[in-house]
Amino acid sequence: MKNLIFLILLSFLLPLPRAVWAKSTKPNVLFIAIDDLNDWVSFLDGHPQAKTPHMDALAKRGRNFINAHCAVPVCSASRASVMSGIAATTHGSYELGPRYEQLPALRDVPTIQRYFKDHGYTTLSGGKVLHHDFNGRLTDDIDRSLGRKRSPRPRKPMSRPANWSGAWDWGAYPEQDAEMADIQLAQNAATALKENFDKPFFMSVGFFRPHVPLFVPPKWFELYDADKVALPKNPRTDLDDLPKNFLSINNYAVAPTHAEVVESGSQRSLTHAYLASVSFVDHCVGIVLDALKSSTHDKNTLVVLWSDHGFHLGEKQHWAKRTLWEESTRVPLLIAGPGIQPGKPCKEPASLLDLYPTLVELCNLPKASHLEGLSLAPQLRDPVQSRKKPAITSSYFGNHSIRSRDWRLISYEDGAKELYDHRTDPDEFHNLSKDPNYKKIITELSQWLPTKASPEYKSKSERQRHTPRKSSHEKK
Repeated sequence: MKNLIFLILLSFLLPLPRAVWAKSTKPNVLFIAIDDLNDWVSFLDGHPQAKTPHMDALAKRGRNFINAHCAVPVCSASRASVMSGIAATTHGSYELGPRYEQLPALRDVPTIQRYFKDHGYTTLSGGKVLHHDFNGRLTDDIDRSLGRKRSPRPRKPMSRPANWSGAWDWGAYPEQDAEMADIQLAQNAATALKENFDKPFFMSVGFFRPHVPLFVPPKWFELYDADKVALPKNPRTDLDDLPKNFLSINNYAVAPTHAEVVESGSQRSLTHAYLASVSFVDHCVGIVLDALKSSTHDKNTLVVLWSDHGFHLGEKQHWAKRTLWEESTRVPLLIAGPGIQPGKPCKEPASLLDLYPTLVELCNLPKASHLEGLSLAPQLRDPVQSRKKPAITSSYFGNHSIRSRDWRLISYEDGAKELYDHRTDPDEFHNLSKDPNYKKIITELSQWLPTKASPEYKSKSERQRHTPRKSSHEKK
C-alpha cells in the first residue's frame, strides 16, 4: 500500500511528456477564412433576412468584433497582409497579384502558418487561404493539405448578360451539395479534426463562397423568397457630396457598374444569389464546427473566423469591393475558445492585421518583431476595453480609410476627403468633410494616415493586365 501511494505521488512530481505538456499549454488554432463575405450575417445585422445560424452560434460563445476591417479591400492583397501581419503600405500589394513570395518586402517574412510551424505546431491548410492558395516556397509552411478544388460551373451562362464577365454569373447550380468544393473541404477538415495529434495544430480552412460566380445548389436559394428579398438603401443623391476621383473604381475591375445591374433588371436576383451563397457557406462552417465540438480538441482549440474584405451589392451605387466605404472594408471577425468568455460584442476598431499578433499571444509564442497590428487580447478579456489605434484600410497607393469607434475618415491621394459619423450615419450617406464644425475630428484622425506608404509593386505582366476597362455606357 505504501509503495502504491509513493508511485501516485511520484507521478504528480514528474514532468509531463513533451507532447502532453505542449497540448496543455498551447491551444490548437482553427483558422476559418471566408471569401468576399460582408456584414450580411445575422450577428452583424447587415441584412435583415440573412440566415447564418452556425456563425451566429459561434458569435454567442466567443467575441464578436462588430467594428473589424480589412487592411486592403481586395482578395490577394488582403490575405498577404493577414498572413504576414504587414500592411500594404509596407509590402506594396494593393491589387490582385503578385504572390506572397514575389513581394520583395515579404521575402524574409514568415507567414503565420510558418511561424506556428517553427514553434512546434502541425500546420494543415485547405481551400482558399492565400490567393490561389499556398504555392512556391510557401508549400513548405504547410505539413498537410486538406485539398483545394474548384466547384463545377454550368457550361453555358445561366443569368448574366452577354456583355458581362463570366465571373459575374449566378444561379441554382449544381443540384447537390456534395458537388461543391467548399463542402468537400469542410468534410476533409471535419475528418482531420477527428484525429489525434502529437503536437498542437494550426488548421487553415478557406471557403470560396460567397465569391462570384454565385452558384450554389437550389436548396439554398429556396431559403429566401425571391420576390421579397430586401435591397440595400441607396438614395439617388448619395454620391452628390463625394469627390469624383474614386467613383470610377469599377473601371479597374470585372464587376458591372450599378447602372448596368439596374438596367439589366438583375439587382434583386443577384442579391438573392448572394444571400443564398452566404447561407451555403454558413452550412460549411457548421460542418467544421460540429466536427470540432464532437472531437477531443474542442476544449483546447481557438476558433478564428474572418473574411478578407467586405462586398457591395448596390450600396453607394457600387458592386464588388476595392472602395474605402464601410461595406467594402467591414468584415466579420469572431474569436472563440479557451479563456474567452462570451459577452457583449466589441465596438472598438479591429484590423485583420491584428490576427497574427493576437494568436501569437494567445498561444504563448515568442513575440514576432515584424508585426504591425495590435493584439486583441485586451478586448477578448473585456469587450469595452478602449483602443487608441484605429483600423486603417488602403486601396491603391495613397488612398486610405481611418476607422475609429465612431468615425470614418477617407483621404485620397489628391487630398480629397470624406468624413462620416457612425453614431448617426451608419450607412455613410452624409459626407461631413467640408463642414468646419468637424475640422478638429479630421485633424485628430489624420494623424493616423500613413506618411511613408510603399508604392504599388507590380510585375511587368500585371502592369499590362491592370488597365482600365470601359463600361457599356462609356462604349455607347
